[in-house]
Amino acid sequence: MGGGKSLMMVAILCLWALSATTEAVVSEEEPGLMMHFYKDTCPQAEDIIREQVKLLYKRHKNTAFSWLRNIFHDCAVESCDASLLLDSTRRELGEKEHDRSFGLRNFRYIEEIKEALERECPGVVSCSDILVLSAREGIEVVGGPYIPLKTGRRDGLKSRTDMLESYLPDHNESISVVIDKFKSIGIDTPGFVALLGSHSVGRTHCVKLVHRLYPEVDPSLNPDHVPHMLHKCPDSIPDPKAVQYVRNDRGTPMVLDNNYYRNILDNKGLLLVDHQLAHDKRTRPIVKKMAKDQAYFFKEFTRAIQILSENNPLTGSKGEIRKQCNLANKMH
Repeated sequence: MGGGKSLMMVAILCLWALSATTEAVVSEEEPGLMMHFYKDTCPQAEDIIREQVKLLYKRHKNTAFSWLRNIFHDCAVESCDASLLLDSTRRELGEKEHDRSFGLRNFRYIEEIKEALERECPGVVSCSDILVLSAREGIEVVGGPYIPLKTGRRDGLKSRTDMLESYLPDHNESISVVIDKFKSIGIDTPGFVALLGSHSVGRTHCVKLVHRLYPEVDPSLNPDHVPHMLHKCPDSIPDPKAVQYVRNDRGTPMVLDNNYYRNILDNKGLLLVDHQLAHDKRTRPIVKKMAKDQAYFFKEFTRAIQILSENNPLTGSKGEIRKQCNLANKMH
């Protein structure tokens, strides 16, 4: 009887040791995201991205806002894997060509950053990490908080154009639908309200807001703000290729701050979702708190960007490190 128990204990210990060894091997092969992932393989990676973003900002101020949009449009659609950057092929429309991606830019600048990194350490830094870290630097150059972000993402092999509408909220959708879409990727209501604070910077094309001006002006708009909007958007059917837009925040248009929340409480939000955010009972208390407390806005914004940047990434042996950000390696 004692011998049987001993044998059983030996068997259990062997199984435990085998399990621990297997876990160690998997852990070694699939390290996942971590802080300073490139510290040994490309120590200058984050510095190169930072300097490139700052340099581009000096030459083209509006690039900062586009970095921020890119992280959302890529990471919110199933995985943070730079699928947004892929060009269309004969078989498949690229995500950046979809209507929901209207106005996205900076794709050629991402290629410039990739080229700089390839000169320093070829085949090491992924395009998805470039996309995420350039957003982090873009946030900081317009006065936002510095956000510690993990790295180690790998690049996806295909676009997810067919999934865009399922994941990306539309500015005309109800606030309930928008809240649910953010919740599906792990971002709660304060985080969602904070991310919409991105509308503090940049501009909105007239295509996105003329339905609030024509054929009749939306009565919920602040009447003092309407003449400016009509001046900037004089056509009821604007040309999408024309440079017709309204600054999201006329007070501090180039600064990421909590002025956005004061604006929407004053009915000066350009998009329907801005108006709903200020008046829905689930979000209004948060909007009012962020309008009074920029530190609280930055805290929730930081947390939301971190969650967004870690949405279902490809790590370890999954995906690839693209040679060129707009093409999967098999297309080279």
